[in-house]
Amino acid sequence: MKSRLLRQASALLMTCLLVNFAHAELYKWVGPDGKTTYSDMPPPPSAKLIETKPLISSDTPGFVLPGKLAAAVTKNPVTLYVTSACNACNDGRALLKLQGIPFTEKTVTTNEDIEKLKQLSNDSQLPLLIINNSQFRGFNSAEWGNALTSAGYPASNILPKNYRYPVAVPAVPARPASPAVSKEVKTPGIEQKLSPASESGIRF
Repeated sequence: MKSRLLRQASALLMTCLLVNFAHAELYKWVGPDGKTTYSDMPPPPSAKLIETKPLISSDTPGFVLPGKLAAAVTKNPVTLYVTSACNACNDGRALLKLQGIPFTEKTVTTNEDIEKLKQLSNDSQLPLLIINNSQFRGFNSAEWGNALTSAGYPASNILPKNYRYPVAVPAVPARPASPAVSKEVKTPGIEQKLSPASESGIRF
């Protein structure tokens, strides 16, 4: 009974320590004597650094991000630009999640978002996948898969089950509303509304 309680206490202590190291990094190096060392402290100048990876993801505290995946995310971050009522965007998002690719999702819904999209890609086609500095317009599962593999992402899903994808954000952050100076005057019989994305120059 006592040994069981000790094991439970040890497991709880280890969990607390891991959470406290949410922003720490794990270093792997080989010393002059040929001995391989793992530590959360940087290696000495005389050692040969083999690998560096986050101990715990800072976005979702409490789980270890696999080394190969952590390295790919650091070196080649993935950003996906999408819009509503876009089947290709939905397919692209589903592919990334199926393969366990951490990514940032940005939505294109306003005129400002569209202008931002055109500045980035000189086009208005969605979805737009950006892997580091490489851009891929439109959804092509084979092209996306090859690009992700070339960027170092694992071919199979090794993302921890408790990972939670970040909430999608606008391509251009909304500005704080300014105090109204005067009431808007509407002409009778004329309805003003925002044109749908498909009528705003966005291509799917």
